[in-house]
Amino acid sequence: MSSILKNCTSAILAGGENIRLPVSKAFIEVDGVKIIERSLKVMKNLFKEVFIITNQPEAYVYLGVPLFGDIYNIQSPMTGIFTSLLNSSNQWVFISACDMPFINAHLITYMASKRNNFDAVVPILKSKIEPLFAFYSKQLLASMEKAILTDKRGLQNFLNNKRIQHIETKEIKKIDLGAKSFINLNTPEDIDYYLQPKDKIKFKRKAGRRGKCLVLE
Repeated sequence: MSSILKNCTSAILAGGENIRLPVSKAFIEVDGVKIIERSLKVMKNLFKEVFIITNQPEAYVYLGVPLFGDIYNIQSPMTGIFTSLLNSSNQWVFISACDMPFINAHLITYMASKRNNFDAVVPILKSKIEPLFAFYSKQLLASMEKAILTDKRGLQNFLNNKRIQHIETKEIKKIDLGAKSFINLNTPEDIDYYLQPKDKIKFKRKAGRRGKCLVLE
């Protein structure tokens, strides 16, 4: 248990409309393992408390981790982050998206070491922030709730005037060669580019046979 990060929770966001793929992104298989299961394995080795934010709990209950629905009926990544902070028993929450199959545990540990005196630790990759692979402090709860309720839910603008520790691209690539942690499978083109042939074939077979409803096997 010495590797468990102290004062930190992991929350995986499994929301979004999923309009560009015919099946749920979290259940796409990479090397024969569903993305959500790959992510949970990494997170359970790093964090004592791990949960999923989803408004479709019936799809994720088999995973055996706590499931929380969005506090507000406002679809936005910020709503998921706010819900995570509110339900965490720790001061800090590491947020990741459910469509990231190549998460690097060493990068997460490095980011955790940079939290002191900041409100969030957020990577920057090629001049673009990556707010869905980041640490957030409960210090942000009040301001985040206000932003959600006043329709100011853009994460980049929200973070602009906060105490943010940015992890630069050169730091990322020293730990995660190729920055593979930030790959997500959002489109059919992503599937074709990143999946191995055997997984690609299985994905297309499931998608063609079941349309937008993915049956868990």
